[in-house]
Amino acid sequence: MTVIGGQWGDEGKGKIVDWLASRADMVARFQGGHNAGHTLVVGNETYKLSLLPSGIVRGTLSVIGNGVVLDPWALKAEIEKLTAQGLSITPESLQIADTCPLILPIHRDLDALREDASGKGKIGTTRRGIGPAYEDKVGRRAIRVCDLAHLDSLDPQLDRLLAHHDALRAGFGEPPIDREALKEQLREIADFVLQFAKPVWITVNEARARGKRILFEGAQGVLLDVDHGTYPFVTSSNTIAGTAAAGTGLGPSAAGFVLGIVKAYTTRVGSGPFPTELHDDIGQRLGERGREFGTVTGRKRRCGWFDAVLVRQSCAVAGVTGIAFTKLDVLDGLDEIRICTGYKLGGRTLGHLPAHAAEQAAVEPVYETIEGWQQSTAGARSWAQLPAQAIKYIRRVEELIHCPVALVSTSPEREDTILVRDPFSD
Repeated sequence: MTVIGGQWGDEGKGKIVDWLASRADMVARFQGGHNAGHTLVVGNETYKLSLLPSGIVRGTLSVIGNGVVLDPWALKAEIEKLTAQGLSITPESLQIADTCPLILPIHRDLDALREDASGKGKIGTTRRGIGPAYEDKVGRRAIRVCDLAHLDSLDPQLDRLLAHHDALRAGFGEPPIDREALKEQLREIADFVLQFAKPVWITVNEARARGKRILFEGAQGVLLDVDHGTYPFVTSSNTIAGTAAAGTGLGPSAAGFVLGIVKAYTTRVGSGPFPTELHDDIGQRLGERGREFGTVTGRKRRCGWFDAVLVRQSCAVAGVTGIAFTKLDVLDGLDEIRICTGYKLGGRTLGHLPAHAAEQAAVEPVYETIEGWQQSTAGARSWAQLPAQAIKYIRRVEELIHCPVALVSTSPEREDTILVRDPFSD
């Protein structure tokens, strides 16, 4: 099965994947980089993951697929941090595709230079080099994990890479890249990364042939997909479920049951359109109660009402089978709750978000208002523990997004989850 975010990321994928990982034999990341962030709360311990699959906390075999761009220094730092928290991360529990492109210091530099020079055109990048690394991948000049075992023959690839980057750096008034310094950095990190390097397409295909349960984990959300998101305020990869196959080396039927993670309200980090964004006390309340700060960047998230139009669109383009509804408890105590059911644009009523950025920024939400609930939903583990109005809200969301709810999460705690439909049984 495949788990993806159904909004702009930060929907609570980490907890859901962690909860599902106890029933999986393997967890595989298939796109993105260390710009993604998952927070897992296990008892009194909180684990913050950026690059590693969420299954690593469970001891489930975790795989980083070829569709991921890998910062080897960020990987080392993350593993060292989790090891200090008591986790054991070894080549037996973690495999990295030997075809993963590397994020290099020059990618981080270029990311920051571009963003700083963009003025009003900033897109809110995390400045971690994700975009430039993907550009080098499709430009056929990337350094990959497998190249770390052949550093003595790297010069022809470096010629192509540096010819491109030195020209860009010159345009920003920056000096050329120090080739020998870069090679030395790669030599120093090579052995650490290579211990985890495998042809993971073999691992996942063999596991599938044996009937093992593979959990594919996406990063970011559908609305940040480079093709289907709010372009240009998107990430640099495809975040939809179909990427699970291309990003790990399996056939197109690999995705299986597609679980879309969706918050009971909407958040967004960084720039870009956000039709239901709230700038009032309720928006402030959602942010405070939901602890809406980015796992990776620490940036404050923008908050707003649930947008059924966007989630319906996400479910359609990503082939979502069922949704996991998270952070329901954040809505506790509100007298009224609003749901966006459509948009107004220049006298027209729309049932989808238009493609052009100017029109996306100009749409006005059409709201439906329902009664809230005063009882607490925090920690509920069954329908019987939910207030009637909370159940009514969930059912209305299902109707509007044309997709059923499979799971409901009522707190960051692993076990505070209501199972409505078992994704692994489909």
